[in-house]
Amino acid sequence: MTDNPAETIVTVPLGDRAYDIVIGRNAIDSAGERLKTLFPGARFGIVTDENVAEAQLPRLIASLNAQGLAHTTITVAAGEASKSYANFEHVVDAVLAAKLERNDIVIALGGGVIGDLAGFAASVARRGMDFVQVPTSLLAQVDSSVGGKTGINSQYGKNLVGAFHQPRLVLADLSALDTLPERQFRAGYAEVAKYGLIDDAEFFFWLEDNFNDIASGGPARAEAIARSCAAKARVVAEDERETGARALLNLGHTFGHALEKATGYSDRLLHGEGVAIGMVLAHQFSQKLGLCPGQDVSRVIAHLQSAGLPTTLADIPGDLPPTSQLIDMIAQDKKVSRGALTFILTRGIGQSFIERNVDPAQVHAFLEDIR
Repeated sequence: MTDNPAETIVTVPLGDRAYDIVIGRNAIDSAGERLKTLFPGARFGIVTDENVAEAQLPRLIASLNAQGLAHTTITVAAGEASKSYANFEHVVDAVLAAKLERNDIVIALGGGVIGDLAGFAASVARRGMDFVQVPTSLLAQVDSSVGGKTGINSQYGKNLVGAFHQPRLVLADLSALDTLPERQFRAGYAEVAKYGLIDDAEFFFWLEDNFNDIASGGPARAEAIARSCAAKARVVAEDERETGARALLNLGHTFGHALEKATGYSDRLLHGEGVAIGMVLAHQFSQKLGLCPGQDVSRVIAHLQSAGLPTTLADIPGDLPPTSQLIDMIAQDKKVSRGALTFILTRGIGQSFIERNVDPAQVHAFLEDIR
C-alpha cells in the first residue's frame, strides 16, 4: 500500500493480472486521464443505475470527454432487484448494440449491484471484455468492487449465477460517499467491521474508537477504506477462487443472504444490514456451540448498534418465513458442499474460522431459540 497526499493506492497482487485500487477524493474527475493511459484507443460502455446517473455520471462523462474518449451509457433501475437475468440480458445486448469490441472497456459506475451486474456482463460479452470498477457506495468500495466476484441473483438465492472476473482497475472516489444516503453508508460499514471480526481484532478495536470520524468523513474514513481494501486484497491474492481461506470473507453472509431472500431483495433489508445481523447471528451461534465468549458477542452487538445497524431478526420490518423455510434458503448458499452446511464461525473477535459440516438441526434449533 503506497500513499501520497492526494490518494492511496492498494495493489491486488495477482501476477500479470494485478490491478490497483485508487482511493482518493477526485478519482472520478481524473478517471479519463487514467483510462486513456491504461487503455489507449479503447471505447467505454458505462453501466450505471438511475440514482448514480444523476449524482455521479456527469463527472465521469466530463472526465472522459476531456480526454476525447468515446463512450456510451447503459442505465438500469436502482436496487438489488436489478441483479436479474432480465437486466443481465439488457446490459449484454446494449454492449453489443453499441458495437463495443472485445478490446473496449466496460465501466461499472455504482454500488455493489452495478459492479456485480456489469462485471458479469463483461465476463461473457464477446467471450470476455475487460472492465473497470468505479464504486460509489461504501460497501462497494471496501468489498464488492475488489476480488472479481461478479453475478446476479436467482429465484433460488443470492449471487448463485456469476463468474470470477477480475477488474483491470478500481477507482474509489471518496467524494462519491458525500451524496450517499446515511442508511446506505451505515449498511456499507458492516463490511468494514467484518474485516476486524474475521482476523484483525486490533482493527475492530480501532473502528470502535474511530467510528464517529469515519461516519463524519474525517481522516479515519480514508484509512478505514484503505485498510479494508488491503485486507481483502491480501485474501484474494491467497485464494482467488474461494477454495479455502477466502470463504472467511463471508462471515455473516450465510445468514444474511438467506434473510435478503426472505425479504424479497427489497428495501426492507439492505445487503449490509443483512450482513450485520448475520455477523451477530454467527457470533451468537458460535457462543451457543461453546466456541465464543459472551463478552465478545456483546461487544460486537454494541458496536454495530452504535453504528446504527440492525442486530436482531426483530429489527427487520414485516414478517419473516418460518424457520424451516429459512433453513431451506440457507441450504442454497454457495458454500454448501454435498449437502453439508458451511458456516463461518468464531472463537472471538478476530478469530473466525471455516466450519464445513454444520448440522442443519443445530441451526434450526438456534434460530427457533432467538425468534
